[in-house]
Amino acid sequence: MIAHTIAEIASHIPHGAIALSVRRMLDLFLDTGDPDLIKEAIEWSKSYRKHQKTSEEPSPEFFKTAETLLEKASRFEGLQGRGSQVLATANHISKQYRRSHFTLKPISLQINTGDIYGIVGENGNGKTTLLRCIAGQLALDKGEIRYKFLENPDYYTIKGQIAFIPQRIPRWYGYLKDNLHFSAAISGLKGETNRLMVDFMLERLNLSDYAHLNWNQISSGYRTRFEIARILLQRPRLLILDEPLANLDINAQQTILTDLKYMAKSVYNPMGVLMSSQQLHEVEKVADTVLFIKQGDCIVRSKEAVPTQESFVLEVETSASRDSLSQILSGYDVTIQFNGGFYTITSARTNSQDLVTKLVEQKIPITYFRDITYSTKRFF
Repeated sequence: MIAHTIAEIASHIPHGAIALSVRRMLDLFLDTGDPDLIKEAIEWSKSYRKHQKTSEEPSPEFFKTAETLLEKASRFEGLQGRGSQVLATANHISKQYRRSHFTLKPISLQINTGDIYGIVGENGNGKTTLLRCIAGQLALDKGEIRYKFLENPDYYTIKGQIAFIPQRIPRWYGYLKDNLHFSAAISGLKGETNRLMVDFMLERLNLSDYAHLNWNQISSGYRTRFEIARILLQRPRLLILDEPLANLDINAQQTILTDLKYMAKSVYNPMGVLMSSQQLHEVEKVADTVLFIKQGDCIVRSKEAVPTQESFVLEVETSASRDSLSQILSGYDVTIQFNGGFYTITSARTNSQDLVTKLVEQKIPITYFRDITYSTKRFF
């Protein structure tokens, strides 16, 4: 696993993917477990942050240090993770709210280390209820959840192994860094190890410049980053996030999702990740499985089997009129819907690529298109 990460970083750096390379380098040296190497990686990352602030290109010395670090990491090439392990199995779990008459209908799923589960659907359809059930925060009406890492699970033992980050981050007091030190301490990290891991998380989540600020001095997006850093210091087996992208800008959304994908498969702390989100396209890029929940029922479960293809669906943004599209595609047996922003073109026999080709050939101005044949977007 470490050998693969070394090769990945070595391929990123020459092509200018420096920010990603820095984050992956930090992950790499955390996986080695060598405190001295972790410190070196932190200092290398800090040097990159300085270049970012001045908008200057990294110096030759920066790249030379990268080569040296990768060479040192190569001593650990034989270090492997434990492989995928079952964390939790939910069997036909359901929950009913009698006052609102809402019911989360029976859902079954299995979460392994390294898995990224995306839970999507419109608001009020049961996403948060499902997450809170798995986190042990809600009592089930039916079904059961088996936590493979707990013999006799109760609320407190589940809370010690499963981290739940709500959409609205609970307010904290004091300085950001002091809170991280406290979180590390209650997780058993003492002395120099505590300081090292807090410094690592500050750098890994791009929080170093905010370490001595309080709640009122940082944005909601950085509060989300702080909460992720705090939770990761506790090394959870399962990380559950409710709408983690809601307070992040577009660039930060993709960064956090990519980081979670890598962190889930780490040697240091492999874990499962379960998240809900409205950012459908972004989640589908990184999730191993996407569950689409509508009115409390899981109606689509992607990537667990080859989808049964009933029709091809293309999403298109264009200034052309519906009549123009209908005329050009008249021989393709399509239906065209317009939601005020995009056209959704559905065909029973013509794939999305051929539809786009036809529109381009006819000089239709296209500013955006996406094949959503196998995306849960088609069910919204």
